[in-house]
Amino acid sequence: MKHVAAPNLEAQLFGLSTLVQLVKRARHAATVQELGFVMVNETHGLVPYRQAVLWQREGNGRGKVAALSGIPSVERNAPFTLWLNRVMSHLDQNDPAEIRLVDASSLPGATGQEWSEWLPAYGLWVPLATSSGRIGALLLAREQPWNETERPLIQEIADGYAHAWAGFRGRRRLSLAARVPGARTAIKIAAALVLFALLWLPVTLTALAPAEVVPFHPALVRAPVDGVVDHFAVQPNAEVKEGQLVLELDARTIQNKLDVASKALAVAEAEYRQAAQQAVFDDKSRTQLAVLRGRMEERRADVTYAQSLLGRIHVTASRGGIALFNDPNDWIGKPVTTGEKLLEIADPNQAELEIWLPVSDAINFEPGTKVEFFLNVSPDAPLQATLRQASYEATLSSSNVLGYRLKATLTQSEHVPRIGLRGTAKVYGDRVTLFYFLARRPLAAVRQFLGL
Repeated sequence: MKHVAAPNLEAQLFGLSTLVQLVKRARHAATVQELGFVMVNETHGLVPYRQAVLWQREGNGRGKVAALSGIPSVERNAPFTLWLNRVMSHLDQNDPAEIRLVDASSLPGATGQEWSEWLPAYGLWVPLATSSGRIGALLLAREQPWNETERPLIQEIADGYAHAWAGFRGRRRLSLAARVPGARTAIKIAAALVLFALLWLPVTLTALAPAEVVPFHPALVRAPVDGVVDHFAVQPNAEVKEGQLVLELDARTIQNKLDVASKALAVAEAEYRQAAQQAVFDDKSRTQLAVLRGRMEERRADVTYAQSLLGRIHVTASRGGIALFNDPNDWIGKPVTTGEKLLEIADPNQAELEIWLPVSDAINFEPGTKVEFFLNVSPDAPLQATLRQASYEATLSSSNVLGYRLKATLTQSEHVPRIGLRGTAKVYGDRVTLFYFLARRPLAAVRQFLGL
């Protein structure tokens, strides 16, 4: 008798010690994931099994597989996980809230037929419940049948696991809407009415568009004659004075014309002098004098015109300011025609905004409308401006965007931004309802799609 009782007593003491250690490990788990790992993996030290599944109830007959033995995380879309969700959901709905044996016969149809493909033959359903209700379950499966001597230990460890798990889940308190009959429906109706009323609140319609600081009424420097740009006497953004040389055109073409005209004039003068000498004795030569004099005057006019063109190749500034143009290397050697714009001269203290409003964002606006300009270099300090003019029809911008060209005057005379800076302009329009403000673009897209 003593030789038989001693091993049984030792096994019972080992089981109780393992039970205490597992409960302690469950109570000291830092996260739900750590607790789930203890449930499905370390429970094997108390009762042997090959596979363990932790099922988490979520209410309304739903739930999910929270942990599996032997793997660090659950793959939600894996075939094994999807099959386990069906198994655990069926067992949970038919659970009598007590430990019971389960196998393939406990499941309906094809779900039960697949048992042998995924789990060993003998399963044990272990509910996890507290005083507030059942929160989940453990499914333990192995090749050997379960015996009654293991049930007390499994029941105790299940109570310890449930208590530790409930500490993470917390107690759910009923809200006022759940306590008062019909309150949930009333709250939904009230929220819908409030939302419907908010849609009719008046708001200001706005549109965002790219903008640039441009000079206000700059002086344009144009090509005085047809020619080729030879060189620039100033650099871009350099300060110039009235009458200062800014660029020169190539003089070779005009100089060649002047040389030809001068030689033609010399020939015409020689012919006239010869005819004048012969006219004293020859009546025929006397009749040719008027024709030769007219030809000589024509050649002299050609010389005078060529000389005037040669004097105009030196282009000067018509006013003081800063010279606005691109890289001089882009102009040198480029042919220009009379009247072609070469550069601008602007006052750095007088600037305005040039806004390109895309056609898709066009709204109704009038001169004097408020405009806010957010510089890219300082977006936290918007500049105030008022709309001065707007183009009648849409045109292509330098970036090939079809839109309306707007001009806005900066209202702040101090700290005028540097000409050429870019940013985003916010143009204010009419007062509309919040519904129209939110649905303007979707309605326009639907109208274009349906052709209405």
